[in-house]
Amino acid sequence: MAKRIVVDPMTRIEGHLRIDCEVDDGRVTKAWSSGQMWRGIELILQDRDPRDAWVFAQRICGVCTTVHALASVRAVENALDLEIPLNAQYIRNLIIAAHTVHDHIVHFYHLSALDWVDILSALKADPLQTAKTAQNLSDWSMNSPQHFREIQAKLKSFVDSGQLGVFASGYWNHPAMQLPPEINLLAVAHYFQALDYQRRANKIVSILGSKTPHIQNLAVGGVANPINLDSQSTLTLERLFYIKNLIDELGDFIHEVYMVDVAAIGASYADWTQYGAGVKNYLCVPDLPLDSEGVTYELPGGYIPDANLVRFKPIPSHKDAYFEKGVKESTKHAWYEGDKGPLHPYEGETIPDYTDFQDDGKYTWVKAPTFYDQRAQVGPLANVLCMVAAGHEPTIRNLDKFLIKASGIAGTNIPIKALHSTIGRHAARCVRTAVLYESLQNQWQLLMDNIGTGDYATFNRPEFPNHEVRGYGCHEAPRGVLSHWVVINDGKIRNYQAVVPSTWNAGPRDDRDALGPYEASLIDNPIADPAKPLEVMRTIHSFDPCLACAIHMVDTRRQEEVVRVHAVGSQCGVPF
Repeated sequence: MAKRIVVDPMTRIEGHLRIDCEVDDGRVTKAWSSGQMWRGIELILQDRDPRDAWVFAQRICGVCTTVHALASVRAVENALDLEIPLNAQYIRNLIIAAHTVHDHIVHFYHLSALDWVDILSALKADPLQTAKTAQNLSDWSMNSPQHFREIQAKLKSFVDSGQLGVFASGYWNHPAMQLPPEINLLAVAHYFQALDYQRRANKIVSILGSKTPHIQNLAVGGVANPINLDSQSTLTLERLFYIKNLIDELGDFIHEVYMVDVAAIGASYADWTQYGAGVKNYLCVPDLPLDSEGVTYELPGGYIPDANLVRFKPIPSHKDAYFEKGVKESTKHAWYEGDKGPLHPYEGETIPDYTDFQDDGKYTWVKAPTFYDQRAQVGPLANVLCMVAAGHEPTIRNLDKFLIKASGIAGTNIPIKALHSTIGRHAARCVRTAVLYESLQNQWQLLMDNIGTGDYATFNRPEFPNHEVRGYGCHEAPRGVLSHWVVINDGKIRNYQAVVPSTWNAGPRDDRDALGPYEASLIDNPIADPAKPLEVMRTIHSFDPCLACAIHMVDTRRQEEVVRVHAVGSQCGVPF
């Protein structure tokens, strides 16, 4: 007899995601992914000045703010065929890479590692043995017995006080938890260390973007960062070399901690390379433009059908018609009016029509994107596989390094096909972090070299025609392909649509009733205890879901605030 389980809300994500599953004989047989919030930003932006759109668009999310701001200005610039000064490209690229490094570190350690690490088990660990194990895995300087004793004592004080904070309500002692106590203690120690290193990456964003979240330096036509090496109120050599120091500090943590921890946990849960593949059409877009026209990119993009890397089709630039023509969105199973079949974003509609949860009807606020009528998975796994297929040397080198490390720990060869899985998404994310660390170094040097030529330009003024123009802006965001689409008429926004990574992955069944990536990835997942569906969380969290691209709440009858939240002492993206 099939049993229905509902995880609502799916915790440790941004936004409100509901997952329904039917479980039969210990396996998931059906799944539904439901976004429980309505975004509505498309309606807010209608008739506004396109130059202001990015300020509103980055409020779509409280975590992924930078990515929406960037995609928005790129959409308007694409519509105007506007060139961007090289300095502006490099500054944007530094923000992009630093934000993603920050995001990936936070995702693994603070949002998903607790699906695999048993906090209470760490109290039983021998700190000396933990140190020996850690030192055999890497040369990280903080893998000392004394440090592990301090972390264990801190953890014990949490438990003894009954105030577990972020460690509360975990599925500790769950039968699917299988790490030894020493590895659990090692992971807890690195959890706390990661708080510091994600902050260093985020400092780069805040220096260049003026603040974070919700950066302030973007503009249609470039950035608002004046470069004057003699003025302390601008982007000076002092600030640029401080950014270089922050970049350099990230390298050892990424290579000696993050990649090693994912390899160790992945090797310990090798059976999870058999689960969670789901949709194996992979899509990513190129990023980090290297010229003012937006034609050449440091990181390649493309499309892989049915996990066949040989059939990889490149997407060379954001001006390429292949991507622009291939994207559509279906609302057959989403709470919107229309049902006109899949619509291209330029013609997209966002008219809410709530009907309650219907298994065979409408059951989510998330639309169902398709790429040439096929479902596609986006995110670090798609990104890494596409860049490998494109022959991107840093990606190939860092992936080989990871697979060699994981194979050595597991005592058996781990092939690239193991990436098509729940654990594979974590592996791809840490590989992508290592690649972006190298990109940070490269983009910093490109900026310095260009400034050295005497070029201080950061902005080109946009001009809007009286007739209609259309454009789209792409970004390979931390969670995958992000695109904003704008139709401008007489200098005002006529239509605006955002097709975000979690729309690609969290989308419901499409017009042909094909499952979305979240839903497809859950089919045949094991469930040891339906009352504690840890395995469902493992697979969904591996996508790094972010459903906050959603709702703005106001009580129109009372005409006053519904609630005010005051947070003290937290870091962006970290749940305290």
